[in-house]
Amino acid sequence: MSETTTTPQTTEHVRVTRQGSAGRITLTRPQAINALTHEMIRTIAAALSAWAADESIDCVIIDAEGPRGFCAGGDIKAVSISALSDGGVGARALWWDEYRMNEQLARYPKPVMTLMHGVTFGGGVGLGCHSTPRVVTHDTRMAMPETLIGLVPDVGGLWLLSRDPAGDRGELGTHLALTGLPVGPGDAIHLGLADVQTPFEVFAELAAATSWKAAQDILDTQADTPEPAALAADAEWINRCYGGDDVAAIIERLHNDPHPQARAAAQVLLTRSPTALQITLAAIRRAAGHQDLRETLTQDYQVMSHSLDRDDVREGIRAQVVDKDRNPRWNPAQVQDVDPAVVTHAFTPAPGGDLTFS
Repeated sequence: MSETTTTPQTTEHVRVTRQGSAGRITLTRPQAINALTHEMIRTIAAALSAWAADESIDCVIIDAEGPRGFCAGGDIKAVSISALSDGGVGARALWWDEYRMNEQLARYPKPVMTLMHGVTFGGGVGLGCHSTPRVVTHDTRMAMPETLIGLVPDVGGLWLLSRDPAGDRGELGTHLALTGLPVGPGDAIHLGLADVQTPFEVFAELAAATSWKAAQDILDTQADTPEPAALAADAEWINRCYGGDDVAAIIERLHNDPHPQARAAAQVLLTRSPTALQITLAAIRRAAGHQDLRETLTQDYQVMSHSLDRDDVREGIRAQVVDKDRNPRWNPAQVQDVDPAVVTHAFTPAPGGDLTFS
């Protein structure tokens, strides 16, 4: 095999190295739980592009520094600033590159091993869950929490949450998309968001692997028995309550269900953006019928681009990210009052044109 003499560039918050025949991408922004900036996204995509054609690289490893987690998601503050300062041009440019990177990972011609410890939210799911093997550990907490701030799950998350290849997950993905609640490693594996669980100490060995064979050998000998899928035990009440296309009916069924966790889920939904809930339910139902990830990512770009015009997004970011009073004042305040035209508009072509892949 030919040996390249170049290494993709390391930037401020992403370290790019090669170790033997393995390319390694390490997120180095632990103070923000490695939340993805536009520069980080471009650095990762450039490294993936360089190594895809490099015959001396047989796998890619993606890991992250810091004890708190793999990646807390995208840089919401940057999105907020863009919405206020440039009409969302910067935010749409970030999403354009991020979603193309998500798709790049899904179709990558070599194994991409992601090591997801601790917080793995939003954009972290997009970075970590579209390739394979996807490795989790005892403290992994995975979520798509966008409805908490008035947004809709993106980065292809609804493609993952709407899939049910084994026919045994039912509405678990709908529950997670609407509530934004986190799940542990056992549920991540059960839901098809991860492949294998190992002790956290093994992550350092995996990150240092010098070839695909070396990584496989470690996984073959060091894998844990996955934690029980706690959410799977709740499938009965979740499937009973989350069917259909009416968020108000879902909340009512949850509220009236005899299972205490169903009633708790109803209370969670009452704290989320009513507009985001309506769009999210429509989006996951559409994603279930998509033929490939590109179709869902194109939908994500439409929905997120139009979100920049919504007051509930600005209010959610204010309450959770800027002022941090955790007390958003949603308008409208109830799902029954959301204008159906707002939901329909979310799925129309994005300003400036829809996402493309080339």
